[in-house]
Amino acid sequence: MSAQPHVPDTASRRTELDTLRVCVVLGLVLFHSALVFSPDDDFYVKNARTTDVVTVLAGFGVVWAMPMLFLVAGLGSRHSIRRRGPARFTRERLLRLGVPLVFGTLVLCPLPPWLRLRAADAGYDEPYWRFWPRFLTVRPDLADFPFVLDGEHFETGHLWFVVLLLTFSLLLAPVAGPLAAWTEGWAGSVERRPALLLLPALPLAAIDAFLGMEEGFAGWNRWAYLVFFLAGYTLADDPRVRAALRRLAVPVGVCGLALFAGTAPGFLGLDEPFTEASPFAWATRALFGAAGWCWVLALLGLLDRPRAARPPSRALVYLGVAALPVYVLHQPVVVAVAYGVVGLPGPIIVKYTLIVAGSLVVVLALYELLVGRTRPTRFLLGMRTAAPRPGSSP
Repeated sequence: MSAQPHVPDTASRRTELDTLRVCVVLGLVLFHSALVFSPDDDFYVKNARTTDVVTVLAGFGVVWAMPMLFLVAGLGSRHSIRRRGPARFTRERLLRLGVPLVFGTLVLCPLPPWLRLRAADAGYDEPYWRFWPRFLTVRPDLADFPFVLDGEHFETGHLWFVVLLLTFSLLLAPVAGPLAAWTEGWAGSVERRPALLLLPALPLAAIDAFLGMEEGFAGWNRWAYLVFFLAGYTLADDPRVRAALRRLAVPVGVCGLALFAGTAPGFLGLDEPFTEASPFAWATRALFGAAGWCWVLALLGLLDRPRAARPPSRALVYLGVAALPVYVLHQPVVVAVAYGVVGLPGPIIVKYTLIVAGSLVVVLALYELLVGRTRPTRFLLGMRTAAPRPGSSP
């Protein structure tokens, strides 16, 4: 290794990253529950009354939440490859992402489309056991890589995140060593010129502007997430980069807010802002891509406050270990709870509260009672088959 300051694997965990990851995963329950009341989203179950407030509030989460998950995953990949090497890292990713992807696709993903059909047509009475094989009737579709299967009813649903994360991990493994070596010199440049950290905003702006944004992937283009993932891998835990992030946090955060505000005329005024081919649409999407990078940088810098080493709280450890299973479980549960709630009388805020509260209770109960207690269920949901000790890496 060069003279780059090294953070050993035994160093204290960055609890702010664990907290961000947990907040995003749990926040997805709030987000997907809100889509039930959004007039602009084709969610599985819709309330009769909707509100534009959901669209505005959702934008504040969309611009940073899923990008942050990919960035934190990239940072974790750096430490995982350092410990395991590329070959063992690949095997570990195939097991801990590939297995829950297959399980979730077969067992969980068919439920929301089936409930969509029932919610849209009161006369639809096909039993679930007959719909299930129709859902799994697929054909290859390499043009939509990495989503290589297609069908009339088939979808990966919310597991698109797992598909992309697994794909990015497999793409990273062969080039992990050279990329890590290159970033050692890059970190020194960042120390001298912190503004270099703004450079990833350029490819993000270009990808979203010219490849288009994708509603099914939380508003971002799928390949924009690769930029965040690789940024996490290259940023890693270098103290020089972290110091630069702390210095830039406030001005970059202000810049991010200004850029995000600049997207409002396009998103509110264009008919198809995600895909329209016009200078105004390109500029709107470019501003969104740059704003997302600024928001992520600002959050990383603002929350990174070096302090005396202390173990993370038991609640954070518990939820950190549960993050992937909760992610895999959450959307089918939200859709099922919403399906039962939207027909009830009452204002939107009451229904929304019922969906959020009911979904959180069911998801955490499923995790605690059915997933976390046995080796087979832990394996199927991407967990280590033996529970980690408090304070260890999930």
